[in-house]
Amino acid sequence: MSSVPSPSPSPSPSPTAASPHVVLVMEENQSYSTVVGNTKDWPNLNNLVKNGALATNYYANAHPSIGNYFMLTTGQILTTSDTSTKVWNVDNIARRMLASKVSFKIYAEGITRGYLGGDTGLYVIRHNPFAMLSDIANDPKVANQTIWPFAQFAADVANGQLPEFSFVVPNVDDDAHSASARNADSWLQANVVKPLSGYSAFQPGGDGVLIVNFDESVDSDAAHGGGHVAPVLWGPGAKTGYKQTSSTLYQHQSMLRSIMEDLGLPNPPAAAATAPSMSEFFVK
Repeated sequence: MSSVPSPSPSPSPSPTAASPHVVLVMEENQSYSTVVGNTKDWPNLNNLVKNGALATNYYANAHPSIGNYFMLTTGQILTTSDTSTKVWNVDNIARRMLASKVSFKIYAEGITRGYLGGDTGLYVIRHNPFAMLSDIANDPKVANQTIWPFAQFAADVANGQLPEFSFVVPNVDDDAHSASARNADSWLQANVVKPLSGYSAFQPGGDGVLIVNFDESVDSDAAHGGGHVAPVLWGPGAKTGYKQTSSTLYQHQSMLRSIMEDLGLPNPPAAAATAPSMSEFFVK
């Protein structure tokens, strides 16, 4: 009797897009201790903590802001000069999304479509790293496709046309940088959370994840480079009522890796390649 051959081992699966709708909103210069549990200044964000997932051992990479934004998009700090407007030709998430045809938009307050200039009004370019990445900054056509005024966010939500990845850049009065934390919290609730709550991807059974992250802690907190901050994940693609149970140290390179994993983008760049994944916070 002939023997039955053993089945060949299955190849390792490539990353799959567990959450084709990821929305990342960046807030500014707040420490973990002044956010989590502070329902006076951050009532709405703490409601997201209650109904979402919270990373309790997450630290920014640097002071001041700009290096953290680059770490979130390239896996490198690149510069610590907040006045720099240098265009960088390095591997980055925008390059990967363009190559893989993953749809994305940067929704920024205070600018016009395709804007590649510097600071204007309450908009600061250091909070929009995509405008300093060569894949966008050196190609006006791509910039026009991907950089939008924030008003387009509401239009895209209303029309059911959110891209797979949305990067939201509030102005410096609405991200807790120059105005009160309570103002930032109210803006977030009215302009992001409330609209998304009615969006199909954020309904039960949907695939949406909203990530509210902080670029850095207060200047006096330099632990691990940029201090202790409080990223919150919310939506059907994130765990509910979950606080970090591992002892893993996470930083912005881990967030970059995890967003790319969620979007099905392999081989994250630079430090993100070896950073621990934040998969414990996501529903798989």
